[in-house]
Order: sequence, then C-alpha cells, then structure tokens
Amino acid sequence: MPQPELLPGTPEFRLKLPKDGGEARGHLLAEFGGNGTHKFLLRAGSIVAAEAWPGLGDHARRNRADLRASGGLVDAPADPDLPQGPPRWVATRDIECNSSSAAAALVHGYDASGPESWRTAEGHPLADYLSTGWRAPRKAWLVRGSNVSGHNLVRQLWLKEGFVSLAAAHLPPLEDTDPTKSALRRFVEEGYEGAASYSQKRGLIDELHAFLTQMRVGDTVATFDDGRLHVGRITGEATQSASPGGLSNLRRAVAWRADSHAYEELPGEVQQKLSVQHDVVDLTGVLDALDGLTGQSERTDPAETGDTGERPALRELTLPDVSGELAADLLVHDRAWLEEMRELLIDEKQLVLYGPPGTGKTYMAMKLAEHFGGGPEQVKVVQFHPSYAYEDFFEGFRPVADPETREVAFRLTAGPLRELADLASREGNRHIPHFLIIDEINRANLAKVFGELYFLLEYRDRSVRLTYSGDDFPLPPNLFVIGTMNTADRSIALVDAAMRRRFAFVELSPRSEPTAGLLARWLRSKGRDLEPARLLDALNARIEDADFAIGPSYLMKPGVYREGGLERTWRTKIMPLLEEHHYGEGIDVNARYGLDSLRGQLP
Repeated sequence: MPQPELLPGTPEFRLKLPKDGGEARGHLLAEFGGNGTHKFLLRAGSIVAAEAWPGLGDHARRNRADLRASGGLVDAPADPDLPQGPPRWVATRDIECNSSSAAAALVHGYDASGPESWRTAEGHPLADYLSTGWRAPRKAWLVRGSNVSGHNLVRQLWLKEGFVSLAAAHLPPLEDTDPTKSALRRFVEEGYEGAASYSQKRGLIDELHAFLTQMRVGDTVATFDDGRLHVGRITGEATQSASPGGLSNLRRAVAWRADSHAYEELPGEVQQKLSVQHDVVDLTGVLDALDGLTGQSERTDPAETGDTGERPALRELTLPDVSGELAADLLVHDRAWLEEMRELLIDEKQLVLYGPPGTGKTYMAMKLAEHFGGGPEQVKVVQFHPSYAYEDFFEGFRPVADPETREVAFRLTAGPLRELADLASREGNRHIPHFLIIDEINRANLAKVFGELYFLLEYRDRSVRLTYSGDDFPLPPNLFVIGTMNTADRSIALVDAAMRRRFAFVELSPRSEPTAGLLARWLRSKGRDLEPARLLDALNARIEDADFAIGPSYLMKPGVYREGGLERTWRTKIMPLLEEHHYGEGIDVNARYGLDSLRGQLP
C-alpha cells in the first residue's frame, strides 16, 4: 500500500496529554481532506486518551470505536516510571485523519483545534505552517517609512514613485508568493542571525507575513511623515528586488492620494493606532474613519460589490443632556450641578465622587452612568479591596477548568476593564458611552492595580504594550470611569498625585449641594414627617469634622419608618460610627449625639 505524501517543508508535530500521560506525534499530509484543510497522519506509537468526553462529536466517537475494534488502538502498557493516571491507548499503526483537528479529537477524546493543539518540538503551532485562510474583503494598513536606517523613504521615494516597501535586506529570494509564517521564520532566523535580537526577529516575521500574505490589491494603505497622514490604495502584488542600500527590497505599488491630513485633524481612534510601535500595523479596525477622511470607499471595482463609494457618516460620541426626569429621580433641585458632572465627564472622562458614609456616592454614580450611557447594559461595577490586583482588574493568567476535561490550566483571562474596553471598541459601539464604576476606589493599591493603564487614563490618544498579552492596547474614548471614595477612614489623604491628576474629584457632603437638604426632599416626596431630616441636620451640626458627617442614606430606607425603626437605626447604624470616631477621647457619645439630646434641641 503506497505511503501518503507528507506536506513538503513541514516538521513533525506533537501533542502532549495532561498529567504526564504521554504524547502523540504526526505530520501534515499534502492531500486535502473533506473540509478543505490538509489531512493529518497520526504516527504509530502515539498515545491516545482512552476516555471519551461528553462533548466529543459522533463521527469522532465512531472513528475511535472502529480503530479500537480493528486493533488500530490497543491498551497502552503501564510505565513504571510514570504515575498511575487515566487509562490510555496506543496506536499500533499510522492512522490517516481527515484534518489536524480530527487527529486532535482522536487523541484527546474531546473536540479540539488542531492548528493550535499540535506543536513543533520548539513549541510553534501547526497554524504557522498553513497557508493564509479567509480574510476580510478589504483591509487597511499603516506602513512606516519616514526613518529607514536614517532615510525618509516616504518623502524621497514612496510618494514620488508610487509604492510602499519593507527593507527585507537579509531576506533570500522567495519562490512562494504566499509563504507560511513558518517559512518566513526560517528565513529570518537564518538571514538575520547576529543582525537582530529575538524580539526584533519575531516582530519582523509578523511584519513580513502581513506584507506578503495579508495585504491584497485594493486594500487601503497609510503612512505618516512630518506630522501628516498620507492615504492610498494598494494596486500591485508584492515584488522582491535589490534596492540601493537594501532599504526597499520588498515593494507593493500604491496609488497615493494627492491630499494629506494633519495629525490634529485625525479622528481619535486613528491617532491611537499611530502610536503603535511597529513598521506594519493593521488599521482595519479604523477603516471607516480612514474612508471618512478620503470621502469615499476605496474599493477596486464598485460594480462588483454594489458599493456606490459613499459611506454613512460616522456618529460622534456625545453624552445625553441632563433631563428633568434625571434631576427629579436624584432629588437634585440644582440642575447646574448635574450639568457640571456632564461637562467634567466630557472633558476628563474619569471622576471620583468622595465624601462621608451615607451620602449616596455609589447610587449617584450608577444613576449618572445609566443615564449618560443609555442603560445598565453599558455599565459595569467593580469594587476595589486591599487584595485587588492588576490581574483581577485588567488581565492575567488565572486557573481555569476545561469544561470538557475538567483539567485545570492557567489561561490568559480578561478582567472587567478589558471586557468593557473590548465591548466599547467594537464596530458599531464607538459612539455609545460605556461606564466603569469603581466602588471604594481608594481601598486598593492603585499603582499596583492600574499598572501601565495609568498612562492611558491621561493619554487616550495613545496605546501601550500590555504586560501579559503583548497587545498594543488603547483605552477607547467612549469608556468613562466613575470612582467612589469614602473620606471617613482618611484614606483619601493617601491618594497620590498621579491619581489626582487623572481624575476630577467631586465632593458629596451633607453640608453642601446636592446632598444638603436631600433627606428633607425625599421625605416630602414620600409624604412623611420632616423630623428625621431636622434630627440629621442637628446631628451634623454637632460633628466638628466634616469627614465624619452622617449622610442621609441611613435614613432613606423603609425599615426606618416602621414602629421603632428610627431609634433602632440610630442605635445600630449611626451611634457605632460616632463611638469609633471618638474612641479614647472620654466623650459621652450618647449624651452628645443621642436622639433624646437632639430632640431636646429641636424647636
């Protein structure tokens, strides 16, 4: 029987089973399977998990059963050097699978992605050895050329001669017009040995792969020089030839537009992308903004696509006006205060509401966020505490149990800020305000929690390289942050200057608007007697330290107005706070702040 033909230029791939359960080995085949991907040859001697998990597909189950019945899979002998684990089988012969994913499912006993599961001995995924798959019909790219070994190619060559290029000085002649990333890795490792660091090589591989295989004729391309953005359309395939000084050996023809755009005039999302420090940057996420700059779609053949060249106008980000309903709901009789909150959010994008306990900081933050964001679905609430960390807040590696295998592994997991930022930056969402509310923001080590995100809070038009994922990440302009901060524990004094510079601070105090008189307005709206409001005012008049004043929220709950509720709330909620405040001072707290004493003061 003839041996199947292996895919030329591809190595052996491995798949390790968990808990030292052994490994499987195999090769990509030149022949394509029924799903349009290369078949995969599982080598004899490969170890296979004997247990089939509930998520495994019917076809894979039948395949495993047939191989077991025919003797293709037999019980693996026990290895005295390995701990006793789950039952395993071993392949007695080479097994041809319809795809790498089918082979991974056969080995694991549950459905898995073959291009990511199978790895080389060096750890590179099988996906790197496959030709480029589907891509968007039209993409956009930024290619830098204003400083190539000290030369400004944008001004000297690109705009004049109509092309865009990469240096690729040490790249050998390429026979394949659509090389895989693995082939490019081999060329770069050999050609740039001693000429580039491992990090530079990795970046160069990604840039060459994008330039050669991802860019297509008809794509939009942009470059930046002397404070201005130049935009054009790719009109030719990639060509490779020698160039003076080896500065532009890899080229694509480009039809550049005659006009250019000053950096200050660019939309914020385009400015963010320009801060990414790579020579080739995928700008497809801001393609609509680039089309808005040029005034028309850059499609190669509008007749084929039915595109008229006109694109809908981009909707601008704005916050809704303050309504009478909002003011009435919050019992704020001075709408100027709410208007000021709106202006602060527009200008600063992040603010902190601070004040004594019971002043409604969290309630106010949620109501403002829901009104300006258009509903609770655009609002996410987190609460900081002393053990809160960057990994909890933004992203980090966390133990996660696989739903199929129940195996626990550390996986990169997004935190609430990353999740909300990704939601806010989706296409179609960029004009919708999204709000993150951080309750008790001063309870955590802020420098530890925010990390490099401190920079983005101040510079929304820039991006930074993330610690864990390595992504170039910007904070979307439609993401707003409202924090709350309790002043009773004095921790507001510990907030550093970096935090104060990045947030606007707004006080909520029983002695100033909008909190002053709030309880009386609430009692009137409920048709209740105003005595609790007069008692609260008398209490706060006796408290000398404004940071320890008592907010109206304590007396805005239904239980306060049941039989004996006011006395019970005063005894169990308010008095303990004041006793702690005056601890060790020898003050008779009950005589000073008790209900009987305060009622005797009322007219």
